[in-house]
Amino acid sequence: MSVRMVDLGNDERDTGIRPFLYLLTTMAFFGSAFTSSKVVVGEVPHDVAAVLRFGGGALILVVLLVLRPGPVSFSWRDLCRAGGVGLVGVFAYNFFFFWGVSLAPAIDGSIIVPVLSPVVTTAVLLASRQERAFAARIVGLLVGVAGAAVFFLGVGTRVHSVAAGSRLEGDLVYLMAAGCWAAYSIASKKVLAGMDPLRATTYATGVGALALLLVAAPSMPTVRWSGVSAGVWANIAFLAIGPTAVAYLFYFRGLRSVSAVTATITMFAVPVFGTVSSVLFLGESFTPTQITGAVITVAGAFLAVTQGRSAGRKHKVQTTAAEQC
Repeated sequence: MSVRMVDLGNDERDTGIRPFLYLLTTMAFFGSAFTSSKVVVGEVPHDVAAVLRFGGGALILVVLLVLRPGPVSFSWRDLCRAGGVGLVGVFAYNFFFFWGVSLAPAIDGSIIVPVLSPVVTTAVLLASRQERAFAARIVGLLVGVAGAAVFFLGVGTRVHSVAAGSRLEGDLVYLMAAGCWAAYSIASKKVLAGMDPLRATTYATGVGALALLLVAAPSMPTVRWSGVSAGVWANIAFLAIGPTAVAYLFYFRGLRSVSAVTATITMFAVPVFGTVSSVLFLGESFTPTQITGAVITVAGAFLAVTQGRSAGRKHKVQTTAAEQC
């Protein structure tokens, strides 16, 4: 509720609660994607799994774009703009996403990616002076980074386990995915200017899927396609439809009306959906130290993203009032 109060007055394109419903639905799909992706990489190489997810999602989006009412138009300029962010938010993000989920538990990714993405987004906007550096925001960033350090150290509590090294490596790969998503959220705001969400999503997903296909091509012949279980195919279909075609389209729709920082705030809902899904369907769990680190990171990230903006809004209101006097 507080997020909406902060940003509604700052974006004339916001039409009320609808953008936040789009974003919340997206986060529900994203949370469940960690669990489904873990199931898929159990039988398929991580780079091939990424292609199957986004190749299928791209085909669905192309069909929707062609079948929607009105004339079908094409612009190389729009393709290049949307394709550029697609290389970051679809190709790079999901290359690291599926790589990470092949090494570490899905439950780790459901914390690291959505919680650290707002931290990275805010840090970049502060460094580029697109956001004000209020004290609460700086403190929040520092707390968030400290919490992330504790989370990663939590993996090391099992130093004698072979799985601990793989889990730590996977968590670091998840961290790279978080950076890619932050860059995608920032860049997408510019891409959305003058483009409708369906077209932008289709172009971005299509270009990203083609890049994933090029990277995964050497691994394709190694897959025993006849041995892929029906359950894995069902999860691939779900990933292509829900967390890809629908989720990315909804994310673009929401991002069109709110700021990049606000959009990444909604990613705090992903750990809820992701953790519940991972525990119920995969039987995964955190170490006690990781739980502590996760709580610290969420608190710091939320402070950095929300309190700084509230302070900025208050400062702007006070300045306006002084000018009027």
